[in-house]
Amino acid sequence: MSVFRYESFATDAGRGLLTCNYSLDGREFAERVTLPPGPRWDTPAAQAAARLIFLLAGVSYYKTAAPPAIDLGDTTLTERERDFLRDFYVNGLAEFAYRNGITITPTVSSMPPAPSMPPAPSMQLAPTIPLERVVGANDTPEKGRRQALVPFGGGIDSIVTLEHIRQRADVALFVVSRPGDTYDAIERPAAVAGLPIIRASRLIDPQLLRSAENGFLNGHVPVTGIISAIAVLAAVLGERDAVVMSNEWSASVPTLEFDGRPVNHQYSKSAQFEAALRDVLTETAAPMPEYFSWLRDRTELWVGHEFASLARYHRTFRSCNKAFYTEKARRLDHWCGECDKCCFIDLILAPFLPASELGEIFAVASEPLGKPELREKFRALLGAGTKPFECVGEATECRAAVLLAAARADRASSPLLQALATEVRSWPDTPTAIDAEQMLAPVGGNFVPAEYT
Repeated sequence: MSVFRYESFATDAGRGLLTCNYSLDGREFAERVTLPPGPRWDTPAAQAAARLIFLLAGVSYYKTAAPPAIDLGDTTLTERERDFLRDFYVNGLAEFAYRNGITITPTVSSMPPAPSMPPAPSMQLAPTIPLERVVGANDTPEKGRRQALVPFGGGIDSIVTLEHIRQRADVALFVVSRPGDTYDAIERPAAVAGLPIIRASRLIDPQLLRSAENGFLNGHVPVTGIISAIAVLAAVLGERDAVVMSNEWSASVPTLEFDGRPVNHQYSKSAQFEAALRDVLTETAAPMPEYFSWLRDRTELWVGHEFASLARYHRTFRSCNKAFYTEKARRLDHWCGECDKCCFIDLILAPFLPASELGEIFAVASEPLGKPELREKFRALLGAGTKPFECVGEATECRAAVLLAAARADRASSPLLQALATEVRSWPDTPTAIDAEQMLAPVGGNFVPAEYT
């Protein structure tokens, strides 16, 4: 029987290097993560965080063949960790399984754990200090202030998060890329933020770049979970007390259901994953940073409303898929104006930004809402077609965005938008004005510590 094996992980404090080793049917894989070097690499907390990366990064290599068994070898797991890891594979690879027409229900075996120890408390947070100002790039950390790490992707979600968190804590941005590579779509808005950046490089095994040649299965992996684990290590090394994510309410909504099971492109951005990772961190013997999403109870509609007021970012942010191609030669330096992410961002901002402003944002390729040929992409976002496997909002908030945007005077002559609004109004479950207003308020619960609210 084919078995995916976790072999070992090792850290090198002098080089700031974590190496994770795996194997599958005689083929060996190695992943390398680099962060700033220093003695804190050898602390129990850093070793625990490195082990967490080792556990989650394995999913990229397991999926090359998706065998029925996972062997952790000498790595011990608590019962909670075993459940967490298995859910990460089953739910995090649900889209991968759906697209490849396979079922993923692996058995997970490991050495029995050592006698249990009482869980350590999370890093002690300083008492709340009321702020009368926004902390700027040149401010020095105040004694007793919280030290937050905000993973930053250059899109509206992480921009809104950092602008709120910087009022409550000293913030450093966290960016992951391939060694020696940077993304203009991240660097430009990060420069506007003017905050320090903690950088990590992640080098996946080059065999994965030749998946077709090697006969590997290919598809989506829950990469946000891996990035989250790397961010935890970065927070430990940088003595930061919290990793603050930017995953909003709709990230928990499945993309589709298949055979009675949810398939969520954004599983590792969901409330389910967030809660499970928090539980694992709480169980860790060494004190670990807090982990939570500041946007958990906010809709994308709310995020769009908040972002509209952050004018200094409007010419630099970019969420277009084609800004993040691995091959630099294919990477665009502007919005493509036609991918699902371009359509969604245009739609979610249209109620709150003047049409002329969005026209300037999408100037090179022109605004998606001005392109009748993209109608079916917008209809899919509205729930009238298959929802794209992308990080986009839930159908009801997209419908509310269409109705709010269509009511703007500067959108009265937009044929595509008005046609979409007319269709949405004809549906029995069309959102009301009250529904839209409620979407601009907190929805559901969150895991945000009181000190960060």
